[in-house]
Amino acid sequence: MARGSLALKLGVSFTSSSLLLLLLAYHSCSFYLPGVAPQDFSTGAELKVKVNKLTSTKTQLPYSYYSLPYCPPEHIVDSAENLGEVLRGDRIENSPYVFQMREPLQCKVLCRRTLNAKTAKEFKERIDDDYRVNMILDNLPLVVPIRRSDQENAVVYQHGFHVGLKGQYAGSEDLKHFIHNHLTFTVKYHKDSQLDLARIVGFEVKPFSVKHQYDGEWKNENMRLTTCDPHARRAVTSSDSPQVIEDKKDVIFTYDVAFEESDVKWASRWDTYLLMADDQIHWFSVVNSLMIVLFLSGMVAMIMLRTLYRDISKYNQLETQEEAQEETGWKLVHGDVFRPPTNSDLLCVYVGTGVQFFGMILVTMIFAALGFLSPSNRGGLMTAMLFLWVFMGLFAGYASARLYKMFKGTQWEKITLKTAFMFPSIVFAIFFVLNALIWGEKSSGAVPFGTMFALVFLWFGISVPLVFTGSYIGFKKPAIEDPVKTNKIPRQIPEQAWYMNPVFSILTGGILPFGAVFIELFFILTSIWLHQFYYIFGFLFIVFIILIVTCAEITIVLCYFQLCSEDYLWWWRSYLTSGSSALYLFLYAAFYFFTKLDITKPVSGVLYFGYMLIASYAFFVLTGTIGFYACFWFTRLIYSSVKID
Repeated sequence: MARGSLALKLGVSFTSSSLLLLLLAYHSCSFYLPGVAPQDFSTGAELKVKVNKLTSTKTQLPYSYYSLPYCPPEHIVDSAENLGEVLRGDRIENSPYVFQMREPLQCKVLCRRTLNAKTAKEFKERIDDDYRVNMILDNLPLVVPIRRSDQENAVVYQHGFHVGLKGQYAGSEDLKHFIHNHLTFTVKYHKDSQLDLARIVGFEVKPFSVKHQYDGEWKNENMRLTTCDPHARRAVTSSDSPQVIEDKKDVIFTYDVAFEESDVKWASRWDTYLLMADDQIHWFSVVNSLMIVLFLSGMVAMIMLRTLYRDISKYNQLETQEEAQEETGWKLVHGDVFRPPTNSDLLCVYVGTGVQFFGMILVTMIFAALGFLSPSNRGGLMTAMLFLWVFMGLFAGYASARLYKMFKGTQWEKITLKTAFMFPSIVFAIFFVLNALIWGEKSSGAVPFGTMFALVFLWFGISVPLVFTGSYIGFKKPAIEDPVKTNKIPRQIPEQAWYMNPVFSILTGGILPFGAVFIELFFILTSIWLHQFYYIFGFLFIVFIILIVTCAEITIVLCYFQLCSEDYLWWWRSYLTSGSSALYLFLYAAFYFFTKLDITKPVSGVLYFGYMLIASYAFFVLTGTIGFYACFWFTRLIYSSVKID
């Protein structure tokens, strides 16, 4: 009876502890720590604009800024990049755009370019593929403000400006390509109330296509243009006379700079970039997930408080041998329930890898929710995840070795090698093939050889030794004792009802964990593949906690039904039940590809499905491990609560 009451208390604690974590996660959403220190600029101070990659949602293949014949500075210098930036395809370089703080410029000529057949074709291809130009000033990305027609005074910010546009001359049916060769920059600053210093809080642009004119022969960049002349107060305000892209055409690149004082403080300058117009949908996502959790919690409570309590009381009150022979249900399989499963080594490897993933994601989300991995720290999120994955190898080795020793394994070195190499080698092989495809397209998104070597070093030099260390520690500890003795000869499993068929129950169990996260998954895919910022880690942390509870509860429910039907092969089924949600994740990714993305190139499609395959595989390992440990805890709890003769 005392053990039965223990099961009741642990069952009830599921919901209460989850709600506490939800409240903590929600409050952490509003806490922000800036990624860099503020920089003060005096009047006339030099502001240097950096250029970043060209990006397209159609191809998903980034290219460096100077892959097109834009005006270069005297010397092109690459900015220092972290590991995450390189993996994202960022290529940050200096540019000829130089401003003076709070000193406006009008019609500043950068250079004149004469196009040939090759360069004209390159510009046209980038315009056809909807490429955008990305720039950075004081660590702020360049945005194009667009007013929303459905809301008054509402502005949406798009990252970067289009290389150009396609259109037709009046009275002509021929489609032409026009380049955005004039940029009107607006630098917003917040002025110090006491000192004559200011901080940059906004960087906006309006691109125009202008066929510039000038008198006489072209001499140098100090030529006065008739289409854009600050002395005659003639400014570019429209693209009525656009610059066409054709062979042997001259293109003159110009820009304006305006400075605008803003009430926005430096600490809040990212708020406009991270503004959520769809926060109600996120709350709907959380509420939807909570409804699933409450439904499952009700089922678990019913099992723990009523059915399971009744079973334990009945089993413990059986006094005669005749009564014991007539008993039915999950107690009948007590002699086989802890029998090592088929392919137990592989299960140990996947459980250890899942623990590694769980630790990485949990720590990453905590730091992200606290603001340490803000978008101002470009590449910080991916860098943190890589290093956390490497150092979590210690826990992977420990978890796999503990389970392996419980299965009476003796060759811990073998299981350690599999844990250290199986999952990373599969992911690395897929990644290597995808990187070769990107390299074949001459994209800046291809990981350089030096970075690839750094990844291999992190794997072999740090992760593998830590896996061995954790495995050695775990194997040297005393083995986990089973609460009941295992029979020498396995009993025969009775014929199962159709709804207890392994494939049916596994696929059914995976629906609910996926249903708890699929709305938030939409925003994650949108941020990745449509190049938008994702910084709602408070919501994401809540959904992650809900995912953990959902995986645990659905696995416990189905595991109980399986044991009641006298089927003791629960080890792999508990892993696959919640892990099958990865199948629905991949199917949803395919649905998202055909309904939301406009990818036409075969290589881009292969890249999308290749990366989503890696993500789904990782999701399988994560959710499968959560379900396994929940079922492992539940099974040991109930069998230690009854009297076994």
